[in-house]
Amino acid sequence: MTNVDQQPPLRRGRSPKKRAAILSAAEALFIAEGYESASVDAIAERAGVSKRTVYDHFGGKENLFSAVTAQVSSTLFEGVRRAVQEELPDGCDPGPSLLAFARRVSTVTFGSSHYVLYRKLLAAAGPLQWRLTEELDDPAELLEERITAFGATGALRVPNPRRATGHFVALTLLLALEALDRQQDADAIDELLVDGVEAFLRAYVPSPEGGRSYTGASR
Repeated sequence: MTNVDQQPPLRRGRSPKKRAAILSAAEALFIAEGYESASVDAIAERAGVSKRTVYDHFGGKENLFSAVTAQVSSTLFEGVRRAVQEELPDGCDPGPSLLAFARRVSTVTFGSSHYVLYRKLLAAAGPLQWRLTEELDDPAELLEERITAFGATGALRVPNPRRATGHFVALTLLLALEALDRQQDADAIDELLVDGVEAFLRAYVPSPEGGRSYTGASR
């Protein structure tokens, strides 16, 4: 008998309802047991479908995990994209706009249930963790485009936009994440963001004025 794990998915009609049930079951089991321990048999049983149906829809466990994470990350990253578009529009002042962007991502995005779920999937991913971290490139590229635009207008000095983007993220969003993990209060996190944006501006504003505060934030 041929091992079902080695067979490609069948090309036939697929039920959206069954697909949704499989994704829901897979998400729960990947988080509870981790990618490596969660079996296709257990996922099929939880979803109320046959193992063959799982393979018909997804072709295997790795593709299924990718589909689960894509479903979560697409909603999460759409929020980051909107934050870039709405808080960093063309012609904006980089100081207050970058602070508004960092505040929005740190509160709205990091505080969302989708982000909590994303962190759980990241912890459960095991050997597929690289897939989730690679997906972070998409919103980071949008932020890099805005920082590049600040450089093009002379608002910032950015000879290496990718490095500048990494510095901004490290000084603001990553510190905010660490603070959230330590359950620091909102005021403490906001102070981190204000300080981080000002440190970024001191490094990248192309004039002696870079030493003063551009955020307009009250202390």
